[in-house]
Amino acid sequence: MSIVIRDVREHELDSVLALNNNAGLAILPLDSARLQRFYRQAEYFRVAERDGNLAGFLVGFGADSDHDSSNFRWFRERYPNFFYIDRIVVASRRRGGGVGRAFYADVQSYAELRYPQLACEVFLDHGADPALLFHGSFGFKEVGQSQMPDAGVRASMLMKELCSYSWVKQTYGDTLPDQPWTRSRLQVETAGERSTGTLA
Repeated sequence: MSIVIRDVREHELDSVLALNNNAGLAILPLDSARLQRFYRQAEYFRVAERDGNLAGFLVGFGADSDHDSSNFRWFRERYPNFFYIDRIVVASRRRGGGVGRAFYADVQSYAELRYPQLACEVFLDHGADPALLFHGSFGFKEVGQSQMPDAGVRASMLMKELCSYSWVKQTYGDTLPDQPWTRSRLQVETAGERSTGTLA
């Protein structure tokens, strides 16, 4: 069955929280207050549906956001303009079924319209080889390592150049064509509803 990537809905946050906190040591735990903050502030917060069920989620922030992650700060101290993947979680029963790849195709499609680089990290202390291989196959390269002071976890800091960004910037400047798939979830339509993202 097909995978649908779309913006999260507020009533789904409890399910997102459960997915996050059942994901194991590769993902930092969340509480409901922090998840609500993500919902209010994250530039990209999408879920995957497969067979009508929630199969995962991905949260991301632009370099100018007021995000308080130590890994986000690590990138911001070194790079002026990037899009940061804070976390991706895929339900255990859906791992290996293409959900992660669908998310990364979607988030890259979103980010390359706005940012020259895509950033994320992989925790190194709990069997990182599958995650490093996954990111390497998408063109990410390690640009450093960081010891997270708030979690005591060592992370490989990864960055990917987004080759379409320069063309988009030269062609459209700061004004993208108004299409559903080009809108940020934080853009409010005149009707007062959040726009829905689609896999471009």
